[in-house]
Amino acid sequence: MPPYLFKRKGTISIGDGSIIRENSFLITYGGNIELGSRVTVNPFCCIQGNCGVEIGDDVLIASHVSIFSANHVFEDASRTIRSQGERGKGVRIADDVWIGSHSVILDGVTINRGAVIAAGAVVTREVPAFAVVAGVPARKIGQRGASTGMADISRNRSQ
Repeated sequence: MPPYLFKRKGTISIGDGSIIRENSFLITYGGNIELGSRVTVNPFCCIQGNCGVEIGDDVLIASHVSIFSANHVFEDASRTIRSQGERGKGVRIADDVWIGSHSVILDGVTINRGAVIAAGAVVTREVPAFAVVAGVPARKIGQRGASTGMADISRNRSQ
């Protein structure tokens, strides 16, 4: 099945050289989804643009990643959740980010340049530039850079 791009009162923009693989869903739900250049969205991803999703250049999104840019309002227990609407801040993903398979990026999150999101992570807050994060909720386990790397990640896991 080809990718499914659905716009209802919103826009989807896709930069030069970007690829959206089969069985992926990009749905605006009234917001905007912006993909930079050379972005790869692999099979079975779901990107919901309710309150806006901005993805920079050279971003790698592995299969089965979900990105949600809104939350349901549910404070009033006397009303159905459906009737209370949604609110959100949107999601921003900077250039040169790698998001591992089965990760979930929640509303209000900014992932800064060069970060790596480990497979299966649930990202609930901002990710610093060049950080490596993992877990539920995601937390920093390492840092990309000349003086650190995979050895730094392995050391953190053994502690």
